Amino acid sequence: MSAPWWQSAVFYQIYPRSFATGGAGTGAGGSPTGDLAGIEAHLDHLSWLGVDALWISPFYPSPQADFGYDVADFCDVDPTYGDLAAFDRLLGSCHERGLRLLVDLVPNHTSDQHPWFRAARSSRDDPKRDWYIWRDGTPDTPPNNWVAAFHPVPAWTWDDATGQWYLHQFLREQPDLNWANPEVVEAMHGVMRFWLDRGADGFRIDVVHGIGKDPELPDDPPEVAGIPHSALNDVPQTHELIRGMRTLVDAYPGDRLLLGEVYLLSTEQVATYYGDGDELHLSFNFPPLYTRWRAKRWRQQIADTHRLIGERPGAWPTWVLSNHDNARHRSRYGSEERARAATFLLLGLQGSPVLYAGEELGLDDAVIPPDRVVDPGGRDGCRAPIPWTAAPDHGWGVTDAWLPWPPDPEYRNVETLADDGASILHLYRRLLAARAASPALQLGGFVLLDAPDDVVAWRRTAPPAAAGDTVGADALRSGDADEAAGDGSGGDADDPSDRIVVVNMGSAPASVAVRGTVLVSSDGTGEGAPFTGTLAPDQAVLIVPTR
Repeated sequence: MSAPWWQSAVFYQIYPRSFATGGAGTGAGGSPTGDLAGIEAHLDHLSWLGVDALWISPFYPSPQADFGYDVADFCDVDPTYGDLAAFDRLLGSCHERGLRLLVDLVPNHTSDQHPWFRAARSSRDDPKRDWYIWRDGTPDTPPNNWVAAFHPVPAWTWDDATGQWYLHQFLREQPDLNWANPEVVEAMHGVMRFWLDRGADGFRIDVVHGIGKDPELPDDPPEVAGIPHSALNDVPQTHELIRGMRTLVDAYPGDRLLLGEVYLLSTEQVATYYGDGDELHLSFNFPPLYTRWRAKRWRQQIADTHRLIGERPGAWPTWVLSNHDNARHRSRYGSEERARAATFLLLGLQGSPVLYAGEELGLDDAVIPPDRVVDPGGRDGCRAPIPWTAAPDHGWGVTDAWLPWPPDPEYRNVETLADDGASILHLYRRLLAARAASPALQLGGFVLLDAPDDVVAWRRTAPPAAAGDTVGADALRSGDADEAAGDGSGGDADDPSDRIVVVNMGSAPASVAVRGTVLVSSDGTGEGAPFTGTLAPDQAVLIVPTR
């Protein structure tokens, strides 16, 4: 049995308001926003780039209190983005190009404008009342000390009309669903079937670790009080619920996928959400995203991820450096050189990479003036519109889109960078092509190598020809993170199907005892030539090893 498609795939996240416009909707002040037709119109860019699957952030009908993550109807498309026919056309166009499409499922909460919550709020006796989490009390004392995300306020809102508190781990406009109610479980399973029946290839699942709750709703411990409860919620009840979702998805043909957002900043906790190969197929693991540009810290994160997830039966890591919730890694790391080198981490480590639209352009976060801030979580900068051309409207039809442009859009746009063979866009394309051509990089084993203090180096070993089961099983593990060859080469040094990746995170040149031919270099130098053994500051290389 061959490995499922998602193990070798490279995913590409699209934030639909900011990707591209096809003319379906407008934002504040009448400026255009991105839509599904805009995504469809630019699929050739994604095919040219070399990614395998799209994850599209929410496009459901929504009051937009949290820009789509406050869902008013799980089985429709907001008119801003088009309609169900536009979704079907987009999905068909993806499949024609061999691209997969993931829908962003938001199971933890709804909008307070969803018909379910409007009914639940209408009366304590309404049949939908127990679809949400309500508690008695007095208006001045919340039921526990849980804190909501975005702002340091209680995760509870008092409802005057019915005299109870309701739980919301995020905004008050996003009441939590009660997954302890079997009717809620069946309703959300129905949502999943709706999109799977239309042909969606799976789901990215928002805050999936939050859907189960301790029925006692105990206070968070004093040492973590004040941290949003959504970053702490980790209870056994959730795992049973995820197993139910997995059973549903696995009943469909085509290796449909569950990719979960488990926002717990412990890789050891994240690993448990794979279960025994019966929960999530893939889970985001966020500690590496928050790791600074320091080799020692990255070596530890890589080793931890390999040990806790890569070696767990039935599990497979993911790697992500940027998304719609965090500052872009180009901004965090402080230079294009580092952003280029970081691409080798993302695409060279063992696991499934997830790119964020625009990182292939080396985009920085946009500077958002106070009068243009719209997001309650302060995330507007990383959500700025993608520049497609060098023209003043950058392919959007107006010079001032729904958010300000990211810096240097006259240069950092798809049209200009595609014409520059030395650009970061072409680096992404070369590295993606090298990954697609290498079984070692796609599905192979992993060995962390000895290297100087400022350098991270590893070897990807080609998977055995007979290996076809889920990577994470013994057949596709070539070594532990602490098994490095003394000469730095790691194992069979002359196997041309292996690949070695070396990243210098230091401010000075570094010498590395690795022999081979440079396949891809972060600054484009030396490609096709023997590796000299020296890396410039913030340089990375992909090497075909030789003796």
